[in-house]
Amino acid sequence: MSNKQLCFIALLPPPIVQAEANAIKDHFATAYESSHAKNSPPHITLQPPFKWNKNELSHLKTTLRDFSHCQPAIPVTLSGFGAFPPRVIYIHVEKTPELLKIQSSLLVYLEQQLGLVDSIAQSRPFVPHMTVAFRDLSKANFHQAWQFYKQQPFEYQFTVNELTLLLHNGKFWEIEETFSFSPNI
Repeated sequence: MSNKQLCFIALLPPPIVQAEANAIKDHFATAYESSHAKNSPPHITLQPPFKWNKNELSHLKTTLRDFSHCQPAIPVTLSGFGAFPPRVIYIHVEKTPELLKIQSSLLVYLEQQLGLVDSIAQSRPFVPHMTVAFRDLSKANFHQAWQFYKQQPFEYQFTVNELTLLLHNGKFWEIEETFSFSPNI
């Protein structure tokens, strides 16, 4: 049995937005035979999945708590849908200075405090999004779904007040803990 735990760090939308996004994921599962996105709650990834020593989870959590206490709440705007052809369809998240700042600050902090470096995150530009279909979406179903979703409205504005650590249990992602942002910043 491995001593490594698969983790990722994200921002989660409020329950009403999660419910709407989950309904869209359900639609993809039934109409387009793509259910893989249902394995995690709707989220905006800040730190992509990484393996972490299970015995060091408390240290990871302490580091995330320390980071979060120095961060302001993050305003988020969702606006329609986007795609990474030929397999991914997502809810479009506006690329705001606040989102760019927290994502880059988190990556720097994790590298400085934990030596955690994600070469993929460092080599690609940050494109905030909430995935509703990927991996098991066939190319044919992608094209059919994208013709429909590229014109659909999906408009929400909200504020995220916490960072979320998610762990993979071998089948799906579960929320392990949330870390509140500072209300005084």
